[in-house]
Amino acid sequence: MDYQLSAEQVAIIDAAQKICADFPLEYWREKDRKHAFPNEFFDAVARGGWLGICMPEAFGGSNLGVTEAALFLRTVAECGGQAGASTIHMNIFGLQPAVHFGTEAQKHAWLPPFTRGEHKACFAVTEPDTGLDTTKLKVVAKKQPDGNYLISGKKVFISTAQVADHMLILARTTPVEEVKKHSEGLSLFYTRLDRDYVQIREIDKLGRAAVDTNELFIDDLPVSKDALIGEEGKGLKYIFHGMNAERIFVAAEQVGIGRAALKLATQYAKDRVVFGRQIGQNQGIQHPLARNWAELEAANHMLLAAADLYDKGLPCGAEANAAKLLASEACMHACQTAMLTHGGFGYAKEYHVERFMREAWIGYIAPVTPQLILSNIAERKLGLPKSY
Repeated sequence: MDYQLSAEQVAIIDAAQKICADFPLEYWREKDRKHAFPNEFFDAVARGGWLGICMPEAFGGSNLGVTEAALFLRTVAECGGQAGASTIHMNIFGLQPAVHFGTEAQKHAWLPPFTRGEHKACFAVTEPDTGLDTTKLKVVAKKQPDGNYLISGKKVFISTAQVADHMLILARTTPVEEVKKHSEGLSLFYTRLDRDYVQIREIDKLGRAAVDTNELFIDDLPVSKDALIGEEGKGLKYIFHGMNAERIFVAAEQVGIGRAALKLATQYAKDRVVFGRQIGQNQGIQHPLARNWAELEAANHMLLAAADLYDKGLPCGAEANAAKLLASEACMHACQTAMLTHGGFGYAKEYHVERFMREAWIGYIAPVTPQLILSNIAERKLGLPKSY
């Protein structure tokens, strides 16, 4: 079992660090303050060709694995926190359903501009009344006599919709009472985000102000039959196909945020002198920071193990969930310790750790809560009865 990164993987981290070097913490603080999307950073990643890290070479990508993409996102999060990672998260992996289940015509039309960064997309699944019970989605795609669709309904917690020009959306094409399984009857579409039919309302939230989160109110959005990915009614299956990868990516981002907070806290502990000595000399400061390092490294190994299983085509659901759970908890602990290490200055925006603390909550809550992960592991790995 080899725990060492390959030369190619180290080179990916180096490349990400070189891009991030042009976007210091002050850049991200200002974007957070102004609620401004980091277009400059997005364009820099696109110019480097990294948006296509997981995409097939035939469509402008690098055809690398989830492991390599996770390493890239982890490095970005170490620089820009969740704001940096969320800026490119959707473009890194969002159109994998089209890669695996789309037609050749769809791939040629959609993937090249997506990997070049010419198209920005949002991912519209969550709805106000259904939460994590995705089988109960209510947004409807009504099929018209000409085979095209009209989509109507509400979506919530949709990132980047303010700047997106396209949307990957899951909608019901068959009423839930008419399907044999609740997982059926949902279809996946990739279509233009036409603001003549979609009202986008930004949600004012605790953290990650640089990357918008929104409610969508969709009123008879016309969608071509050519926008349907795969078979009608099989959309949930296509979404589930990529969920393990998403768990791994979120875990990588949380480890990155935790490392960023730990780095700032450690440096502050070296620089801050109280009662004639560095505060980092005190075990009350040392021990929490050391524990943060251990927790983050453990989570990092878990996410790399899950990514390795994914890239080998092996089952990895529990491992991906565990990685997300451990990484999000380690990140929260590291951010809390960083703020406490800074004392009152930890509460000041000047020192940056308060932003990491605010952004850490996103990966802790989403895309799946710790409680639901624990229930899933209890059922799948321990054989306990299903609780939900």
